Amino acid sequence: MRWRCLEIALIAALSAWITPAMPQESSNAAERLYVIECGQGHANDVSRWSPGVNEGKPIDYVSNCYLIRHAQGYLMWETGVGDELAAVPEGRGSFTRWRLARTLASQLQELGIKPADIKYVAASHTHPDHIGNVELFPQAMLLMQKAEYEWPAQDGGPRFKPGHPVTKLEGDLDVFGDGSVTLLSTPGHTPGHQSILVKLAKSGPILITGDAAHFRENWDNRRVPSFNVDKDKTLASMERLAGILAQQKAQLWIHHDKPQSDVQKKSPAFYD
Repeated sequence: MRWRCLEIALIAALSAWITPAMPQESSNAAERLYVIECGQGHANDVSRWSPGVNEGKPIDYVSNCYLIRHAQGYLMWETGVGDELAAVPEGRGSFTRWRLARTLASQLQELGIKPADIKYVAASHTHPDHIGNVELFPQAMLLMQKAEYEWPAQDGGPRFKPGHPVTKLEGDLDVFGDGSVTLLSTPGHTPGHQSILVKLAKSGPILITGDAAHFRENWDNRRVPSFNVDKDKTLASMERLAGILAQQKAQLWIHHDKPQSDVQKKSPAFYD
């Protein structure tokens, strides 16, 4: 019996020496996703977003920012209405009055993160409630669709500071090269609108649609706002996103939908 025990121990030792422990495979998932409150909006007539429906009905909605932590660095998706609005208690805006309860900078500080720690910054599109704080991250690589980046502003000028480092995309981008964070080309609301798919180990895939649809009701009924640049492309993008949702079995996060936002965990809590 003693020799049998020694034999088993010897075999085990030789196996450990000949076959070293294999490294764990990459989970192909981002580490954390923070939802940060970056604007509170109010409009008196929601039919601007749903022509002929709910005319004269007021609506409250939100504009969130999303911080993604990955082993290769941080990505900030959407940058909100602009931190300067926190100093304007009455808010600002024409058809939408925007207010800001807390600055993005202060909420990052709460997490122990400096703007210089952000490696990438990206937004669904160039409307002010999405790119208000882009220059809070002047060193971060801006990831935008070429069609959006080169779309002239209302005054004919550029929408971003020319000196800001940028990668102009022409289609989808696997940001970190492992399938964990993918920018998706979804034009229609604007010429180069994009959405983002984030894969997390516990929470699973989350598809954040930007303004491909503004509210859940508009998504469910495929309603297109009157001010979108291309109705057909908007509808095609919604169908593309619906296909990705089904294929990936992903959660659908609609950027401006306040009822959905109200039940989401907010920073410093996170999804992982």
